[in-house]
Amino acid sequence: MALFDEEPKKPARLHEIGQDLSLLSVAELNERITQLQDEITRLEKELASKDATKLAAEAVFRRE
Repeated sequence: MALFDEEPKKPARLHEIGQDLSLLSVAELNERITQLQDEITRLEKELASKDATKLAAEAVFRRE
């Protein structure tokens, strides 16, 4: 059996949208909120970066 035939393991998701939250403690819920807020911040930074790149590209192609 070759090592390369095995599929790489996917990292476990900390949170899945819509999952049952009733079994989580208050501390676990607060931790998830913090992690999701951090992820939102990361996504917003990436979006701002892409918007800046798009605006720069549009400025280059508008020049005459």
